[in-house]
Amino acid sequence: MTLLFAIAVGVMFGSGAFLLLKPDLFRIVVGIVLVANAANLTLIASGLSRGVSPILPLDGETPSDPLVQAMTVTAIVIGLAVAALLLSLAYRVYTSHDTVDLDELSHAEARRESELEREEVEI
Repeated sequence: MTLLFAIAVGVMFGSGAFLLLKPDLFRIVVGIVLVANAANLTLIASGLSRGVSPILPLDGETPSDPLVQAMTVTAIVIGLAVAALLLSLAYRVYTSHDTVDLDELSHAEARRESELEREEVEI
């Protein structure tokens, strides 16, 4: 089972890193979400231990660690909020510039700066 988790985490991290290198904003957001989910899966796999529930009274048995699950739930909530924020920012960029390509956005920003410099010289 641990090997299965390791393979899944490796594939997710690799896919996320591949998507982070693309010049499309929405693919970058998907890459960040994949990396965050791979980190969550790593956290869950690190605390993978069989044991009794830590809430019940224990009779010398080893309990499972609830901290791993609590940290993972917290990481999932934070990852969801970050993904929602990044998607809203990418959508705002798309509505204002009609593109999500980072190269085109960079060229548009350079053109805008050169126009502003020419306006300052004329004034």
